[in-house]
Amino acid sequence: MVVDAPVSTDDLADGLGVPAEEVGRELAALADSYREQQRGFELRAAAGGWRIWSRPDAAHLVARFTGEAASARLSKAALETLAVIAYTQPVTRARVAAVRGVDVDSVVRTLLTRGLVTEAGKEGPGGGTLYRTTTAFLEKIGVDSLEDLPPLAPHLPDDTEIDALLDALDDGP
Repeated sequence: MVVDAPVSTDDLADGLGVPAEEVGRELAALADSYREQQRGFELRAAAGGWRIWSRPDAAHLVARFTGEAASARLSKAALETLAVIAYTQPVTRARVAAVRGVDVDSVVRTLLTRGLVTEAGKEGPGGGTLYRTTTAFLEKIGVDSLEDLPPLAPHLPDDTEIDALLDALDDGP
């Protein structure tokens, strides 16, 4: 409750002077206990650490108390753009726009401002800026790593096929 990011099991173990395995077991047991008691908060592992979160069913109460507006939610365009970045990162704005079929400049700026994506270098000399998701993104969706994201539907083309299609579009007729 005193940190604004997940705390790793190792950091907690170091701070408590207890083996990390014991801390991990106790945290998992505590998380189960909170879940069973249906408290207004829960303890979850996310982004490589542990953090206390408001329960989703209490979100409206927390928002009312803290004055957070419903506008804090991402638009459909922002969610789609974030999904493209999450599954194809590192990726340029141009690639994201090609996948979505629309301009994404303002949406990417919004995601940057909210700390959900960050710049990840350049695509070669003179190339576009590459973007990737942040640990804040992992925290917000409640997963430890990108590997925990659900798989894309099996009927969708893989990265190689998408790259080939996008390259063909870039080359023109």
